[in-house]
Amino acid sequence: MRALLEALGRPEAGFPSLLIAGTNGKGSVAAYVDAALRACGFRTGRYTSPHLIRVNERITVNGRDIADAALARAVGRVRKAAEHLARAGRIPEQPTYFEVLTAAAFEHFRRARVEVAVLEVGMGGRLDATNAKHPLASAIVTLARDHEAYLGRTLAAITREKAGVLRRGRATVLGPLPRAARLCVAREARATGARLVDAFRGVSVRVRDGRVDLVTPRAGYRGLRPLPGAHQRDNLVVAVRLLEEAARAGLPVDLGAAARGFSRARWPGRLQWLPGNPPLLLDGAHNPAGARALAAYLRGLGPFVLLFGVMRDKRADGMARALFPLAREVVLTRPPLERAAAPERVARRAGRFAKRLHRVPTPGRALGLARRLARGHGPVVVAGSLYLVGEVLRLVSRPRK
Repeated sequence: MRALLEALGRPEAGFPSLLIAGTNGKGSVAAYVDAALRACGFRTGRYTSPHLIRVNERITVNGRDIADAALARAVGRVRKAAEHLARAGRIPEQPTYFEVLTAAAFEHFRRARVEVAVLEVGMGGRLDATNAKHPLASAIVTLARDHEAYLGRTLAAITREKAGVLRRGRATVLGPLPRAARLCVAREARATGARLVDAFRGVSVRVRDGRVDLVTPRAGYRGLRPLPGAHQRDNLVVAVRLLEEAARAGLPVDLGAAARGFSRARWPGRLQWLPGNPPLLLDGAHNPAGARALAAYLRGLGPFVLLFGVMRDKRADGMARALFPLAREVVLTRPPLERAAAPERVARRAGRFAKRLHRVPTPGRALGLARRLARGHGPVVVAGSLYLVGEVLRLVSRPRK
C-alpha cells in the first residue's frame, strides 16, 4: 500500500486525517465526526466500508458520494500505478479490491482539496490499507471477537491488530472496551509511545427526551441528538472526544458548531426504519456484539418477523442466540455474496433458537415471505449482514414495473 501511494505521488500527504477502528460502531463514529466537521466549515472527505447499494457510498466529499466519472478516473490512476509497480517488481502482486478503493479515495480527496479526512478502518488496523496514512488522532470504538479467520481466535490477538492504529505522540480515544482488551491496548501504547484517552473518564452524560447533554473535561454540549439505539450514545461520546483530541492536535475545530453537526449525522442501514405495510427495520448486526445491541432495541418493540442472513466466517450461533428467541418467526436467506452462508447451514448451527423457521434461498423471495408473515402483526427486521441490508434496500427502492 505504501509503495502504491508513493507511485501516486503520496496523495494522502495532502490533508490531515482521523482514523477510526473497532469491531462495531466505527462507521457511526465516522458519520458523527464527518457531520460535525462539516458543521465547522471544513471541506471533508469520508471513507467507509462496506457500501450498501453502490460502491460510490464509500467515498464522499462534503457528504456527497463520489460521482461515477470521478471514481473511474481515480481507480484508473491507481490501476496504472499498480501495473507499473508490478512490472518493475516493486510489489509482489496486484493490490486487493479494498487497497485499490483506499488509494482511489486518497487520490480523490487530494484532487477535491479536502481539508480533513475521516477514515474508517476496514478490518483490524495494523495491516489495514487505511493505516498507511498517519492520523492526527485515532479511536478504537469497541472490541469483540469478529473476523477471527483473519485477526485471530482470541480477544487479545484481535486487540493487538486493532491497536495498530496507535501512533507515537498521538492520541487514541478508547470507547467502552472490555477490561482485558483495554489492558492489552495499554501495553501496546506503552511500547508505541502513544497517548490513550478514555472516552468516558471525567465525562457526565444526561439523557432527556431522547437528547443528550454531555460534559467532558474540555467542554459542555447540550441537546445532542444521537442516532437510534442506546449504543449510539456511547458512539457519540467517542466521536466528541475524538474531535476534541483533533482540536488539541491543532485542527481548528469550533466545538460549538461541531455540537450542532453531531445531531445532523445520518448512517443508513443501522436501525433504519422504512415505512410500509409492514414497516421494515434494517440493521446490519453482523456479529454477536452487534446482535446483542440490536436485541436490546428490539425488546421494547413488540412482535416482529426476522429476515436473517450471514457470512460463513461469522459466529451465526452467537448472533442467533441473541435475536432468534425474540422473533415471532425467522426467515433465513443467503445474502448475494460468494462467502455468504446458505440458509441450511445457518439452520443446522442455530435453528434451535427460533420458534418457527423458514429457509428461502434468495433475498427477494425471502423478503416477500417475511412481509406476508408480518403483515398486520408488526415489522420485518432485517439483520445479520450489511450485505443483506444493502440488497433489501436495493429491492425496495427498485422501480416497480
